[in-house]
Amino acid sequence: MSVRTRFAPSPTGYLHVGGARTALFNWLFARKQGGSFVLRVEDTDQARNTEEARAAIFEGMQWLGLDWDEGEGKGGDYGPYNQSERDAIYQKHFEVLREAGRVYEDDGAWRFRFERKPITMNDLVCGEVTVDYSREYDDALSEEENRSAGYLPDMVIRRADGSFVFHFVNVVDDLEMKISHVIRGEDHLMNTPKHLQLFEALGAPAPQFAHIPLILNLDGSKMSKRDEGAAVSEYAAKGYLAEATVNFLALLGWSPKDDSEVFSLNELMERFSLDAVNRAPAKYDAKKCEWLNQQHLLKLSPADFAKAAEPYCQPLPDNFEKLSTSVQEKVSLLSEVPGAIAFYTDSNYPVDPEALAKVAKNEQAGPLLAALATAFESLGDWSEAKGTIGATAKENGVKPGQLMFPLRIALSGKAGGPDLGDILEILGKDESVRRIRRLVSLL
Repeated sequence: MSVRTRFAPSPTGYLHVGGARTALFNWLFARKQGGSFVLRVEDTDQARNTEEARAAIFEGMQWLGLDWDEGEGKGGDYGPYNQSERDAIYQKHFEVLREAGRVYEDDGAWRFRFERKPITMNDLVCGEVTVDYSREYDDALSEEENRSAGYLPDMVIRRADGSFVFHFVNVVDDLEMKISHVIRGEDHLMNTPKHLQLFEALGAPAPQFAHIPLILNLDGSKMSKRDEGAAVSEYAAKGYLAEATVNFLALLGWSPKDDSEVFSLNELMERFSLDAVNRAPAKYDAKKCEWLNQQHLLKLSPADFAKAAEPYCQPLPDNFEKLSTSVQEKVSLLSEVPGAIAFYTDSNYPVDPEALAKVAKNEQAGPLLAALATAFESLGDWSEAKGTIGATAKENGVKPGQLMFPLRIALSGKAGGPDLGDILEILGKDESVRRIRRLVSLL
């Protein structure tokens, strides 16, 4: 049987990082096995569904690079792929259960009659899990007492208003779409024995299940929609690369079983396996996400880095590629690029007060900078500017480092930033000298 996985989001809100991670694991598994990845939409909650949320899900998937083989915009042999359009299919399978005596009416709703027996499943991540449905209802006990004694009530699969419940339509869709592997969050683990009974009652083989660990905050609390990093749409706005975001999502529960951490999407696909999915909950670490993004930024060519940074730096300054790539090694997020290059184009750039105070403490800083400005003015070949720093320091009996920090503050106003050689080249001779003499006047 060919591998077929699915992602089934509900269009009631933005694409959550947990949903994106689920989509990614399904995508990676299907691609690794040469199978198909299906995108279907659980849109039966008409009161909460919105077109904005629906569009956000598709846009988020596309930004992450998780293309699907069947579903929205692709069609397929097992459609329609919106649950709101599949009512006739659900009705057909409901009739199968009714004819088999596996459903009964209860106050207008319909319940699925569980077979009273233990249900054991072999989860591809969690291992063997057994839920005991063998306890019969005891009329002598209250509802609460029955539950406390281990009775699991029969499951509602159709509401009194005629609409079908998630558990039922989920099983029918997986059956009809020939899904071979259901990879989903561990919060669904205890639903699976219910689903297995439904598959059995419908006379259909069940897919294999893999329940992946929950995503927690660093303090161990369950990640909610309001927590930092919860919305996939935030990542692009904050300056993350899609490939870095995917890399981070993959490491939330999966391990390559060595010290490797930085992967392209293709590398993840080649190395991914359900065997390497961890059982323990994953911890969301924003600093780790930033670090991974920095590693991906460093791998870009100068032209690709500049292109990626362009949307964050509008309107673009002159010589943008050279300006932006001079800070490529200094930023973790693309949104940091405008601030990192601002001193180039601001002739009255602010000087960091702490850095200025540090320079002012060095009585030699002013004379050294003045000497360097004079040396720069006499240069015929500006490519020799960086070498002139060491020569000027030597002539004045100090180490180059004692001149380089004051020079950095003079040129950029900041204690950190691009390589001094890059700054000198970009600013040019006249502007570099002007900036040095400006700082001398402030000391």
